[in-house]
This record gives sequence, C-alpha cells and structure tokens, in this order.
Amino acid sequence: MGNGWHEWPLMLFTVVGQCVIGGYLVMAAVLLAGNLAAQQARKVQMSMFFLWLLMGLGFIASMLHLGSPLRAMNALNRLGASPLSNEIAAGSLFFALGGIYWLLVALHMMPRGLEKLWLLLTALSGLVFLYAMGRVYMIDTVPTWDNVYTPLNFVLTVFIGGPLLGYMLLRLADIAGPGWRYLPWLSVIAIMVSLAVAIVQASALAGIHSSVQQASGLIPDYGPLMALRVLLLTLGLTCWLLPLARGKTPPTAGLALGFVLVLGGELIGRAVFYGLHMTVGMAVAS
Repeated sequence: MGNGWHEWPLMLFTVVGQCVIGGYLVMAAVLLAGNLAAQQARKVQMSMFFLWLLMGLGFIASMLHLGSPLRAMNALNRLGASPLSNEIAAGSLFFALGGIYWLLVALHMMPRGLEKLWLLLTALSGLVFLYAMGRVYMIDTVPTWDNVYTPLNFVLTVFIGGPLLGYMLLRLADIAGPGWRYLPWLSVIAIMVSLAVAIVQASALAGIHSSVQQASGLIPDYGPLMALRVLLLTLGLTCWLLPLARGKTPPTAGLALGFVLVLGGELIGRAVFYGLHMTVGMAVAS
C-alpha cells in the first residue's frame, strides 16, 4: 500500500489548526495573567496576527480538498448532524473570534472590560474546534481511525507544536518571563507520550483487519516513518532547548527553524494517519 500524502490539504489543515490552538492558548494565558505592561500586552496582541495567518492558510488548504473551493459553503449544510459540518463551523468560529479580536485591538476599538472575556471565549472555541476535528474521524466503518489513538494524537499535536509556536511569537514581541523555562517540557513530555502511543498503536494494528486486508500492511514503512517523525520533532525542540540549557534566550530565527522541523514531523505522523484509512468489508482504501 502507501501512505496518506495524497491527503496533504487535510494534513495541513489539521496539523496547522492544532498548532494554532496550542499557540493561542499559550499567548492568551500570558495576556490573562495580567503581568504585562500595556505596551508589552499590545505587542503580544499584534503578534497574534501570525496565528490567524497560519489558520487562514490551513482553511485554504482544506478548501482544496473539496475539489472546487466554490463548494466550501456546502460543508455547513448539515450543521449539528454532520461531524464535518460541525468541524468547519467550530473552526470558523475560532478563526473569526481570534481574527476579530486582533482587528479590534489593532484599531484600538476593543472595550477594556470585554478583552479578557473575549480571550476566554476564543480559547473555549479552540477547544471545541479540537474536539470537533477528532469527531470527524470517529467512524465505525473505519476501525483504524475509530479508536482512542485518533483524538489522543490530535491533542498531542497541540502540546507538541503549540508551545513552540506560542513561545516563538512571544519572542517576536520581545516578551520574556522567568517561568517560561518550563514551557518546552510540555512539548518534551508530549513527544515522549506520542512515541509510546505510536508503539502501542503499531501493536494494535495487528489485530485490525477486513476480509481482504490486514491493517498492519497498509503502511509497510510505519516504523521508519515514525522514527523520522521523532527525529524531526527532537531536532525541532533542540533548537528551543539548547539555548535555554546554555542560559541564553533562544533567537527567533532558531525558534522558527525549530517550528518548521516540528511541523514537518507532525505532517509525517498525519500522513501515516491518513494512510491507515481502511473500511470494513470488501472495500479497502489506503
């Protein structure tokens, strides 16, 4: 069989979306803590622009999956009944709330008493979006997706890429804090958990099969691909951790390189996920 690279629009949409959710949670937490001067807070708010730029690129990629971008609105036709419609609606709400927040702040039109509530509502919408993404793939006729590993891997992507993205944008805003030295360890722990999940999932695939296909045969290179994924993730976090270990502030360029490596690692993992698509019965897709 092969892998899921043909689903690259969905790979970008889900991975980028989950990283943006994690990055937003980090930046929103810094703003909600209230320890920043007004000028510093504004720098953080303005640097959020890059979150919504990435989210916008993710949505553009998802529309390419539809065949014709003009059909994008049809994805909302069964809101409430279809997990896909719910996913698009939840993602659009997160994108809209975050984008409007940034615009109001940029135009100095954000009511002071509404700012923290807006941050919290946007964070909540991001978590709903994450939940909705996982629900799309919980399909009882696709046993390789309809299991705990799907939502778990989606959540792990939030903690693997999100802290690095948020930290990078905070550095871009020239913001630093003494407690942030613990932030990289969220990603380190998430990678360790993700590696354990990959090993357990590989074992579980041996017990999943249809009448014509063994799940473990869908991705013959499962082991090497996961090893490459972990290597890229490790190299990416090294760009973040190495300067901190030397008592230095990580440069923004190094953090950007680290995020690109982490993004590449997660895209490999997501390609494996889509490559594991297998329906029950006679029909098997790879």
